[in-house]
Amino acid sequence: MNPKIPEYMQEELKEKGGLSKILSSMPSSKLLRKQAQIYAALSDPLRLKILCFLGFQRSCVCLIREVVKISYSKLSYHLSILKKAKLIKGEKRGNYIIYSLTQEGREYYDKICGGE
Repeated sequence: MNPKIPEYMQEELKEKGGLSKILSSMPSSKLLRKQAQIYAALSDPLRLKILCFLGFQRSCVCLIREVVKISYSKLSYHLSILKKAKLIKGEKRGNYIIYSLTQEGREYYDKICGGE
């Protein structure tokens, strides 16, 4: 059962090429999910601090922990969210994992942290 669309709304839709044209112009669901994941990762001030720090200095977990002052288990959780959003990456070097920004992470760093 479809509710009746008001006449003025039908006119607006017609001027824009119809509902199907509008829907085809919108970003894909996959892209919207990806963007939602990025914005969710960036919605926490602690993760923003990690992102900003890694923009200045790639780092091991022990140094990141000194910056954010949280337990290793909580830090691991926050790093995993940033990794899943593809904002940071970890590279194993000997006994350490060195975290740095991805290209996409660098773009958000420039927008959020670089403009002070």
